[in-house]
Amino acid sequence: MATAGQNINDPGKSQPEIGERASPIDSPDPACGGTPPARAVARAPAIVVAFIVIAIVGLSLWYLVQPQPLLIQGEADATRIDIAARVDGRVGQRPVSRGDNVAAGQLLFQIENPELLAKLREAEAAMAVAAAELAHIEAGTREEVIAQRKATVDSALANLTLAQRTYDRIKELAASANAPLQRLDEVTNSLQVAQRSADQAKLAYQEAIAGYTPEERGVARANVAKARASIDTIRAQVDELVVKAPVSAQVYQIGAELGEYVSPGVPLLSLVDLSDVWLRFDLREDLVKGLKVGDRFQMRVPALGDRLITAAIRVIAAKGEYAGWRATRATGDFDLRTFEVRAYPVDPVPELRPGMSVYAEWRGDKR
Repeated sequence: MATAGQNINDPGKSQPEIGERASPIDSPDPACGGTPPARAVARAPAIVVAFIVIAIVGLSLWYLVQPQPLLIQGEADATRIDIAARVDGRVGQRPVSRGDNVAAGQLLFQIENPELLAKLREAEAAMAVAAAELAHIEAGTREEVIAQRKATVDSALANLTLAQRTYDRIKELAASANAPLQRLDEVTNSLQVAQRSADQAKLAYQEAIAGYTPEERGVARANVAKARASIDTIRAQVDELVVKAPVSAQVYQIGAELGEYVSPGVPLLSLVDLSDVWLRFDLREDLVKGLKVGDRFQMRVPALGDRLITAAIRVIAAKGEYAGWRATRATGDFDLRTFEVRAYPVDPVPELRPGMSVYAEWRGDKR
C-alpha cells in the first residue's frame, strides 16, 4: 500500500507538496538552451520590418544608379499678327471682342478722323483745277484771242505809218530851218515807240497763232500728276481708317477701346492663327546633337490630360547671343549656345492652344 509521500505510479518519486504548483511536463528548461514560444512570436514583426526596410533601401539605391530620362519642357505657339494704327483718330467702331473668330476682310476697327477727310476733299478740288488748266492748254488759243491780237497788230502798224509820215515832214522842215530841232527829236522818238509797239503786237499775234509751248504743256501735265498723287496718298490714309482682318484668325488681345484716341504705330489688337500652331523648345547646344529637320518625337500636353502627340521638327535655329548659355570650362573658354527647335504636330490637334506647356522625355543618347 502506497504511502502519502510517494507517487502511485512511480514508487521512487514523491508527490508534490500541498500548495506547490507543478511545472508543465513539456516546458523546456531555460538552463538547457531552449527558447520560450512567447519570445519567438514577439521577434516575427521585427524581422518583417527589417526585411521591408532592406528592400526599400535596395530599391532606392538601384533607382539612383539607373540613368534617368531628361524631361524637356516646351510651349505651344502660333502665328501672331499684331495690327497697329497707321493714322491717328478716335475709335468709332469695334465690332469684335477677344476670343472671336474673324474671317479675312472682316471689319475690326473703324477710326474717325474728320480732318483727314477734309484734306481729301481739298486734294480733289486741287486735282480739278489742275485738270481744267491742262484741258485749257491742250485746247490751244481761242480764235477770239487770235483776232484780237491781229487787230492790235493792225493798230500798231497804223500808228507806225502815221509816226513815219510825221517824222518825214518834220525832218524836211527842220532841214530848211522851218521847224525847231526839238520838234524833230520828238517825232523821232515817237517813230521809234511806234516801231517797238508794232514789233510787240506782231510777236503777240504769232504767239497766239502758235499756241502753248511743249514745256507749258508738260508743266500742266505734271501739275495734274502731282494732284493725283496727293489724292492717292490721302485716300490711302483714309482707307486705313477702316481696319480689316488680313487672314482668318482669332482675336487674341485688344489694345484700344471705343472713343479712345490712337496714334500711328499704336497696337489696336492681336490676331492668332490657330491653323498654324507649333511646339517650341529652347535646348542647349549639347541637347541638339543628332537632331535634324524631319525627326519625329512624342510629347505630352498636361492641359489636354497628358495626351500623347507626335510632332516633326521643321526648324532648328540658333538664338541670339543674349540667350542663356552654359560654360563648359571653369575658365569660360567655351560656352553652349541655345537653339530653338520648332516642331509641328503630325496630326492636327484642334484643342491645342498657344501657351499650353508640353514636355517630352529626351533619351540619354541625346543629352
